[in-house]
Amino acid sequence: MEEIFIVPVVVIGLPWLILHYITKWKTATTITTDDEVLLDELYQLARRLDERMDTVERLVASDHADFQPRRVLADRDSDNQQLRELESLIAEKKGTAK
Repeated sequence: MEEIFIVPVVVIGLPWLILHYITKWKTATTITTDDEVLLDELYQLARRLDERMDTVERLVASDHADFQPRRVLADRDSDNQQLRELESLIAEKKGTAK
């Protein structure tokens, strides 16, 4: 009589339970529609702020000939060095130093 209950639980119930929680785990790690909307809004805001910074820098540069922007650029070694130092500090903190 016990086999009638144990076999269906093991054959049907256990795989269903495992697959159910695997599905929950996978859907929890994906980006939702609300997250995508928020990221898009943040991207648009960042673009507008970047355009405003460019405008301000152009205006200041036109008034002062010796003005040089202090922005971080991807191709400057001094900026890249600071980023490398930051990455090494983060790696040290996590315990995965190179």
